[in-house]
Amino acid sequence: MAIHSEQYLEFWRERHLCTLTTLRPDGSPHVVPVGVTYDAAAGLARVITNGASAKVRHVRAAGAEGARVAVCQVDGRRWATLEGRARVRTEPEHVAEAVRRYAERYERTPRPNPERVVIEIAVERALGNG
Repeated sequence: MAIHSEQYLEFWRERHLCTLTTLRPDGSPHVVPVGVTYDAAAGLARVITNGASAKVRHVRAAGAEGARVAVCQVDGRRWATLEGRARVRTEPEHVAEAVRRYAERYERTPRPNPERVVIEIAVERALGNG
């Protein structure tokens, strides 16, 4: 499938469990299941999570330029990966937008969580195979 084709974007709108890969301080990969939304127009992938999570600590440890991360989803032979720089956003409007997009993609509104933050990934590379 062509990257950013309608087929590719539709795959990112379907309900799929994804993985997020961050790097630990020792450089080893930390891979966890997450829900991801992709806003191709803005060039952003978003992951909502608890602010105390290991993935958030890894992203914050990278500093102001952001952490290199990847999110991936697989469905049979179809797969898609988005790579880029991640930053943690805590602003209520960013969290609300990420929750709205999550609820749209995953067809359920996450329970309230006052510790919720958003890992925003500025997508630099999109890969996939249809």
